Amino acid sequence: MWTAMGVWRWRRNPLRRPTDLFEAWVAFAALVCVLLVAPAVGTVAGLEVDGTLQRAAREQRQERYLVPAVVVRPAAEPPPEAGADPSAQRQSPQRTQIVASWTAPDGSSHEGTVPAAEEPPQAGERFRIWTDTQGRLVGRPLGTFSASAHAAVVGLAAAFGAAALVETVRRLVVRRLMHRRYVRLDRAWAATGPDWGRAGAGS
Repeated sequence: MWTAMGVWRWRRNPLRRPTDLFEAWVAFAALVCVLLVAPAVGTVAGLEVDGTLQRAAREQRQERYLVPAVVVRPAAEPPPEAGADPSAQRQSPQRTQIVASWTAPDGSSHEGTVPAAEEPPQAGERFRIWTDTQGRLVGRPLGTFSASAHAAVVGLAAAFGAAALVETVRRLVVRRLMHRRYVRLDRAWAATGPDWGRAGAGS
């Protein structure tokens, strides 16, 4: 919009100031940056992040395993914290913790506290959990789609950030030009003001 409004500044007319033409070129350069440079920045950032996340996802899929586990017993509930609001605890229920046993991919046996897969948990029930080679509990590996989605968000954020930076620079330049115009106007008025409308003063 501001570029379209500044097109008139390119037209030749006796009232056009050098700063008007400069402001028009600044607006044009900002428009080019918003339409071309910002999307390019977003694309590059998104591709870089996507490559990093996809490598991390492949490594996680190679290092994490879905192994069967067996419910041993319900885990002991931790004592309520002092000063805790009971109503707040009821509004945000947590999953039941259970003690489960599982065998790691390397053949070692493990037992630990994990969230229950179903409510209420029953001793002897089987479910699956994610572990590393040594049987340590880990999170679900990052999926390909999730990695791409995160990369897309980063790319969009980078593009919008670049566009915002360009607009900020444009506004600062225009503000500086306006300041210079007012300074020149004040000087011109100071030079001609005392003689304004006086007969024979040439004003």
